[in-house]
Amino acid sequence: MFEKQAAMFLYCVSPVHMGTGQAIGVIDNPIQRERHTGHPCFAGSGIKGAVRHNFELLGGEPGTLTRLFGPDAGSSSLHAGAVSFGDAQLVALPVRSLKEGFVWATCAQALWRARRLLDLVGIRNDWKIPEPPADGQCLVADPQLLYDDKLHLEGFEYQAKTAEALKQIGADLAAKAMPSDPGCAYFREKLKKDLVMLSDTDFTFFAQHATLVEPHVRINDETGTADEGGLFYTENLPPESILIAPVLASQVRDGSTRSGAEEWYDAAAVLAKIKNVVDGKLLQIGGDATTGRGLVIARIVEA
Repeated sequence: MFEKQAAMFLYCVSPVHMGTGQAIGVIDNPIQRERHTGHPCFAGSGIKGAVRHNFELLGGEPGTLTRLFGPDAGSSSLHAGAVSFGDAQLVALPVRSLKEGFVWATCAQALWRARRLLDLVGIRNDWKIPEPPADGQCLVADPQLLYDDKLHLEGFEYQAKTAEALKQIGADLAAKAMPSDPGCAYFREKLKKDLVMLSDTDFTFFAQHATLVEPHVRINDETGTADEGGLFYTENLPPESILIAPVLASQVRDGSTRSGAEEWYDAAAVLAKIKNVVDGKLLQIGGDATTGRGLVIARIVEA
Protein backbone atom coordinates (compact mmCIF):
# COMPACT_ATOMS: atom_id res chain seq x y z
CA MET A 1 0.00 0.00 0.00
CA PHE A 2 1.49 3.31 -1.08
CA GLU A 3 1.03 5.89 1.66
CA LYS A 4 2.77 8.99 0.26
CA GLN A 5 2.29 10.63 -3.12
CA ALA A 6 3.98 13.38 -5.10
CA ALA A 7 4.12 14.67 -8.67
CA MET A 8 7.25 14.59 -10.79
CA PHE A 9 7.66 17.14 -13.59
CA LEU A 10 10.11 16.25 -16.37
CA TYR A 11 11.50 19.18 -18.35
CA CYS A 12 13.38 18.12 -21.47
CA VAL A 13 16.64 19.98 -22.17
CA SER A 14 17.65 17.79 -25.12
CA PRO A 15 15.77 15.63 -27.61
CA VAL A 16 14.44 12.54 -25.82
CA HIS A 17 13.95 9.15 -27.44
CA MET A 18 11.83 6.86 -25.28
CA GLY A 19 11.35 4.31 -28.00
CA THR A 20 8.92 1.55 -28.78
CA GLY A 21 11.27 -0.49 -30.95
CA GLN A 22 11.24 -0.64 -34.72
CA ALA A 23 8.06 0.06 -36.68
CA ILE A 24 6.81 -0.33 -40.21
CA GLY A 25 6.30 3.17 -41.54
CA VAL A 26 8.10 6.37 -42.47
CA ILE A 27 9.66 6.61 -38.98
CA ASP A 28 11.71 3.51 -38.26
CA ASN A 29 12.18 4.19 -34.52
CA PRO A 30 9.11 6.02 -33.15
CA ILE A 31 8.69 7.32 -29.60
CA GLN A 32 6.21 6.05 -27.04
CA ARG A 33 2.67 7.39 -27.34
CA GLU A 34 -0.59 6.94 -25.49
CA ARG A 35 -2.95 4.80 -27.49
CA HIS A 36 -6.11 6.82 -26.77
CA THR A 37 -4.72 10.37 -27.23
CA GLY A 38 -1.71 9.94 -29.50
CA HIS A 39 0.29 12.20 -27.16
CA PRO A 40 3.95 11.35 -26.49
CA CYS A 41 4.53 9.77 -23.06
CA PHE A 42 7.26 8.18 -20.95
CA ALA A 43 6.59 4.73 -19.49
CA GLY A 44 6.89 4.63 -15.72
CA SER A 45 9.20 1.61 -15.95
CA GLY A 46 11.65 3.66 -18.01
CA ILE A 47 11.56 6.55 -15.52
CA LYS A 48 12.13 4.19 -12.58
CA GLY A 49 15.00 2.49 -14.40
CA ALA A 50 16.68 5.83 -15.10
CA VAL A 51 16.33 6.99 -11.48
CA ARG A 52 17.59 3.63 -10.19
CA HIS A 53 20.58 3.67 -12.56
CA ASN A 54 21.59 7.21 -11.53
CA PHE A 55 20.63 6.99 -7.84
CA GLU A 56 24.08 6.62 -6.29
CA LEU A 57 25.75 8.74 -8.98
CA LEU A 58 23.48 11.64 -7.95
CA GLY A 59 24.32 11.28 -4.26
CA GLY A 60 22.00 8.54 -3.05
CA GLU A 61 23.12 6.70 0.09
CA PRO A 62 25.15 3.57 -0.76
CA GLY A 63 23.38 0.42 0.34
CA THR A 64 19.85 1.84 0.12
CA LEU A 65 19.28 1.17 -3.59
CA THR A 66 17.87 -2.34 -3.18
CA ARG A 67 15.75 -1.38 -0.20
CA LEU A 68 14.10 1.48 -2.09
CA PHE A 69 13.81 0.00 -5.59
CA GLY A 70 13.76 -3.74 -4.94
CA PRO A 71 16.44 -6.36 -5.71
CA ASP A 72 17.68 -7.33 -9.14
CA ALA A 73 15.95 -10.18 -10.93
CA GLY A 74 17.32 -13.54 -9.81
CA SER A 75 18.31 -12.30 -6.37
CA SER A 76 18.08 -14.83 -3.55
CA SER A 77 16.12 -12.32 -1.47
CA LEU A 78 13.11 -10.98 -3.32
CA HIS A 79 10.83 -8.18 -2.15
CA ALA A 80 8.90 -5.32 -3.72
CA GLY A 81 10.41 -1.87 -3.99
CA ALA A 82 9.14 0.98 -1.83
CA VAL A 83 8.76 3.54 -4.63
CA SER A 84 6.67 3.56 -7.80
CA PHE A 85 6.82 5.89 -10.79
CA GLY A 86 3.76 6.26 -13.02
CA ASP A 87 3.68 7.03 -16.73
CA ALA A 88 4.51 10.64 -17.65
CA GLN A 89 1.81 12.56 -19.52
CA LEU A 90 2.46 15.48 -21.86
CA VAL A 91 1.53 18.89 -20.43
CA ALA A 92 3.04 21.35 -22.92
CA LEU A 93 4.83 20.94 -26.24
CA PRO A 94 7.17 23.48 -27.89
CA VAL A 95 5.93 24.52 -31.33
CA ARG A 96 7.70 26.84 -33.78
CA SER A 97 6.08 30.28 -33.94
CA LEU A 98 6.38 33.31 -36.23
CA LYS A 99 6.90 35.47 -33.13
CA GLU A 100 9.26 34.69 -30.22
CA GLY A 101 10.82 31.65 -31.91
CA PHE A 102 8.58 29.07 -30.29
CA VAL A 103 5.67 28.84 -27.87
CA TRP A 104 4.52 26.19 -25.46
CA ALA A 105 1.31 24.70 -26.86
CA THR A 106 -1.20 22.90 -24.68
CA CYS A 107 -4.91 22.09 -24.70
CA ALA A 108 -7.79 21.68 -22.28
CA GLN A 109 -7.34 17.91 -22.22
CA ALA A 110 -3.64 18.11 -21.26
CA LEU A 111 -4.23 20.81 -18.63
CA TRP A 112 -7.17 19.03 -17.00
CA ARG A 113 -5.23 15.76 -16.85
CA ALA A 114 -2.31 17.54 -15.19
CA ARG A 115 -4.63 19.27 -12.73
CA ARG A 116 -6.37 15.97 -11.94
CA LEU A 117 -3.03 14.31 -11.19
CA LEU A 118 -1.99 17.19 -8.92
CA ASP A 119 -5.32 16.96 -7.09
CA LEU A 120 -4.99 13.18 -6.67
CA VAL A 121 -1.57 13.47 -5.01
CA GLY A 122 -2.85 16.22 -2.71
CA ILE A 123 -1.25 19.27 -4.34
CA ARG A 124 -3.60 22.22 -4.18
CA ASN A 125 -3.83 24.26 -7.36
CA ASP A 126 -6.30 26.86 -8.47
CA TRP A 127 -5.84 26.73 -12.22
CA LYS A 128 -8.77 28.44 -13.92
CA ILE A 129 -8.62 26.45 -17.14
CA PRO A 130 -10.46 28.35 -19.90
CA GLU A 131 -13.14 26.85 -22.09
CA PRO A 132 -11.38 25.10 -24.98
CA PRO A 133 -11.23 27.08 -28.23
CA ALA A 134 -12.77 25.76 -31.43
CA ASP A 135 -10.63 24.12 -34.09
CA GLY A 136 -8.66 26.77 -35.95
CA GLN A 137 -8.76 29.12 -32.96
CA CYS A 138 -6.52 29.56 -29.93
CA LEU A 139 -6.03 31.40 -26.67
CA VAL A 140 -2.77 33.19 -25.83
CA ALA A 141 -1.35 34.65 -22.65
CA ASP A 142 0.56 37.45 -24.41
CA PRO A 143 -0.89 39.42 -27.37
CA GLN A 144 2.70 40.17 -28.48
CA LEU A 145 2.69 36.69 -30.01
CA LEU A 146 0.11 37.76 -32.59
CA TYR A 147 0.52 39.19 -36.06
CA ASP A 148 -2.63 40.93 -37.32
CA ASP A 149 -4.54 39.33 -34.43
CA LYS A 150 -3.52 35.87 -35.61
CA LEU A 151 -1.11 33.31 -34.20
CA HIS A 152 1.16 31.54 -36.67
CA LEU A 153 2.45 28.10 -35.68
CA GLU A 154 4.55 26.18 -38.20
CA GLY A 155 2.57 26.70 -41.44
CA PHE A 156 -0.80 27.24 -39.75
CA GLU A 157 -2.73 30.39 -38.90
CA TYR A 158 -5.06 30.63 -35.89
CA GLN A 159 -7.67 33.17 -34.91
CA ALA A 160 -6.52 34.25 -31.45
CA LYS A 161 -7.88 35.74 -28.25
CA THR A 162 -6.04 36.61 -25.06
CA ALA A 163 -6.79 34.73 -21.83
CA GLU A 164 -5.46 36.04 -18.52
CA ALA A 165 -5.93 32.61 -16.95
CA LEU A 166 -3.09 31.24 -19.10
CA LYS A 167 -0.64 33.64 -17.43
CA GLN A 168 -1.48 32.18 -14.02
CA ILE A 169 -1.22 28.60 -15.32
CA GLY A 170 2.08 29.39 -17.06
CA ALA A 171 3.50 30.99 -13.91
CA ASP A 172 2.50 28.00 -11.79
CA LEU A 173 3.98 25.55 -14.30
CA ALA A 174 7.20 27.58 -14.43
CA ALA A 175 7.50 27.45 -10.64
CA LYS A 176 6.75 23.73 -10.38
CA ALA A 177 8.31 22.25 -13.52
CA MET A 178 11.52 24.27 -13.89
CA PRO A 179 14.49 24.66 -11.53
CA SER A 180 14.89 27.91 -9.64
CA ASP A 181 18.54 28.36 -10.64
CA PRO A 182 19.57 31.37 -12.77
CA GLY A 183 20.27 29.21 -15.82
CA CYS A 184 16.54 28.57 -16.28
CA ALA A 185 15.38 32.14 -15.49
CA TYR A 186 14.84 33.01 -19.16
CA PHE A 187 12.71 29.94 -19.77
CA ARG A 188 10.65 30.45 -16.61
CA GLU A 189 9.77 33.96 -17.76
CA LYS A 190 9.07 32.76 -21.29
CA LEU A 191 6.69 30.06 -20.10
CA LYS A 192 4.73 32.64 -18.10
CA LYS A 193 3.91 34.64 -21.25
CA ASP A 194 4.30 32.23 -24.17
CA LEU A 195 1.76 29.57 -23.19
CA VAL A 196 -0.82 28.93 -25.92
CA MET A 197 -4.00 26.88 -25.66
CA LEU A 198 -5.24 25.08 -28.78
CA SER A 199 -8.25 22.86 -29.30
CA ASP A 200 -7.72 19.22 -28.38
CA THR A 201 -7.77 18.31 -32.08
CA ASP A 202 -5.19 20.90 -33.14
CA PHE A 203 -2.90 20.10 -30.21
CA THR A 204 -3.00 16.40 -31.05
CA PHE A 205 -1.98 17.21 -34.62
CA PHE A 206 1.17 18.98 -33.39
CA ALA A 207 1.83 16.26 -30.81
CA GLN A 208 1.85 13.72 -33.66
CA HIS A 209 3.56 15.75 -36.39
CA ALA A 210 5.75 18.42 -34.73
CA THR A 211 8.25 16.09 -33.07
CA LEU A 212 11.92 15.93 -34.02
CA VAL A 213 12.68 13.30 -36.67
CA GLU A 214 16.35 12.72 -37.47
CA PRO A 215 17.90 10.68 -40.29
CA HIS A 216 20.73 8.30 -39.39
CA VAL A 217 23.09 6.47 -41.72
CA ARG A 218 24.85 3.22 -40.88
CA ILE A 219 28.49 3.35 -42.01
CA ASN A 220 30.35 0.32 -43.38
CA ASP A 221 33.51 -0.13 -41.27
CA GLU A 222 35.56 -1.44 -44.21
CA THR A 223 34.67 1.11 -46.89
CA GLY A 224 33.86 4.12 -44.68
CA THR A 225 30.76 4.77 -46.78
CA ALA A 226 27.07 4.33 -46.11
CA ASP A 227 25.77 0.78 -46.06
CA GLU A 228 23.19 0.01 -48.71
CA GLY A 229 19.80 0.27 -47.04
CA GLY A 230 21.47 1.78 -43.95
CA LEU A 231 19.34 4.94 -43.82
CA PHE A 232 16.82 5.04 -40.97
CA TYR A 233 14.77 7.70 -39.18
CA THR A 234 14.50 8.15 -35.41
CA GLU A 235 11.83 10.21 -33.67
CA ASN A 236 12.53 12.34 -30.58
CA LEU A 237 10.42 14.45 -28.27
CA PRO A 238 11.81 17.98 -28.75
CA PRO A 239 13.69 19.96 -26.09
CA GLU A 240 11.55 22.21 -23.83
CA SER A 241 8.73 19.62 -23.66
CA ILE A 242 7.09 19.36 -20.22
CA LEU A 243 5.57 16.16 -18.80
CA ILE A 244 4.15 15.12 -15.43
CA ALA A 245 4.09 11.74 -13.67
CA PRO A 246 2.94 10.46 -10.25
CA VAL A 247 5.44 9.20 -7.66
CA LEU A 248 4.18 6.86 -4.91
CA ALA A 249 6.03 5.67 -1.82
CA SER A 250 5.48 3.05 0.89
CA GLN A 251 7.52 1.84 3.84
CA VAL A 252 10.44 -0.40 2.90
CA ARG A 253 9.31 -3.96 2.14
CA ASP A 254 12.47 -5.94 2.83
CA GLY A 255 11.07 -7.51 6.00
CA SER A 256 12.47 -4.93 8.42
CA THR A 257 10.14 -3.39 10.99
CA ARG A 258 10.01 -0.15 12.91
CA SER A 259 11.11 -1.82 16.14
CA GLY A 260 13.45 -4.40 14.73
CA ALA A 261 15.69 -2.52 12.34
CA GLU A 262 17.80 0.55 12.83
CA GLU A 263 17.51 1.50 9.14
CA TRP A 264 13.77 1.03 8.75
CA TYR A 265 12.18 3.71 6.54
CA ASP A 266 8.55 4.74 6.53
CA ALA A 267 6.84 6.12 3.41
CA ALA A 268 7.73 9.72 4.23
CA ALA A 269 11.41 8.81 4.60
CA VAL A 270 11.40 6.87 1.33
CA LEU A 271 9.87 9.79 -0.58
CA ALA A 272 12.30 12.23 1.07
CA LYS A 273 15.30 10.13 -0.02
CA ILE A 274 14.06 10.02 -3.61
CA LYS A 275 13.35 13.75 -3.65
CA ASN A 276 16.71 14.66 -2.13
CA VAL A 277 18.49 12.74 -4.87
CA VAL A 278 16.34 13.56 -7.91
CA ASP A 279 14.77 17.01 -7.41
CA GLY A 280 16.37 19.60 -9.67
CA LYS A 281 18.90 17.13 -11.04
CA LEU A 282 19.75 16.24 -14.62
CA LEU A 283 18.71 12.69 -15.57
CA GLN A 284 19.31 10.68 -18.72
CA ILE A 285 16.30 8.63 -19.80
CA GLY A 286 15.57 6.66 -22.94
CA GLY A 287 17.93 5.72 -25.73
CA ASP A 288 20.83 7.29 -27.64
CA ALA A 289 22.60 8.38 -24.45
CA THR A 290 26.00 8.49 -26.19
CA THR A 291 24.70 11.09 -28.65
CA GLY A 292 23.43 13.44 -25.97
CA ARG A 293 19.79 12.39 -26.08
CA GLY A 294 17.44 11.92 -23.15
CA LEU A 295 18.53 14.75 -20.86
CA VAL A 296 15.70 15.94 -18.59
CA ILE A 297 15.49 17.95 -15.39
CA ALA A 298 13.28 16.34 -12.77
CA ARG A 299 11.25 18.32 -10.23
CA ILE A 300 9.34 16.56 -7.45
CA VAL A 301 6.46 18.51 -5.92
CA GLU A 302 4.76 17.36 -2.71
CA ALA A 303 1.53 18.39 -1.09
